[in-house]
Amino acid sequence: MSPEQLGAGSSPASAPAVIIVMGVSGSGKSTVGALLAERLQWRFEDADRLHSARNIEKMSHRIPLTDEDREPWLNAIAAWIDATRRTGGHGVIACSALKRRYRDVLIGARSDVRLVYLQGSEPLIARRIAARPGHFMPSQLLNSQFETLEEPGPDENPIVVSIEPTPSEIVERIVSALH
Repeated sequence: MSPEQLGAGSSPASAPAVIIVMGVSGSGKSTVGALLAERLQWRFEDADRLHSARNIEKMSHRIPLTDEDREPWLNAIAAWIDATRRTGGHGVIACSALKRRYRDVLIGARSDVRLVYLQGSEPLIARRIAARPGHFMPSQLLNSQFETLEEPGPDENPIVVSIEPTPSEIVERIVSALH
């Protein structure tokens, strides 16, 4: 099946129901995820919108989230994934998913959920965050994100894409890798 056919709104049987676009803050998850969803004509969600007001408040005050803080958020994301799958729909969700155990909550036994990892260096991402006005995630927390990051292993079958190309080029690489 060609990339054009995959993006035409009809997904092949082997296509995932949901794609999780993961990476540290500033890696381009929201931008790439939205473009990918548009390209595939799938639903898009930004997992940041599923954070509680308490979590956003903590992050805006430069307080890193704990695993306890993240648990309800991860459950909300998993519920979004399940709702998308249950309706027979397709979706792309942008989510940091930094630790393997977080991804286990989000993917687990869901064989129709695929992981895309946007990989980039800390200096490049720090420059991007500094240029991004008004986001609740301050650049000072980037180091904690890299300390927390457990890159996905081969057993997770991730699509790993460098963030150096343009967002449109990244999307085309993802679509190509889906085949």
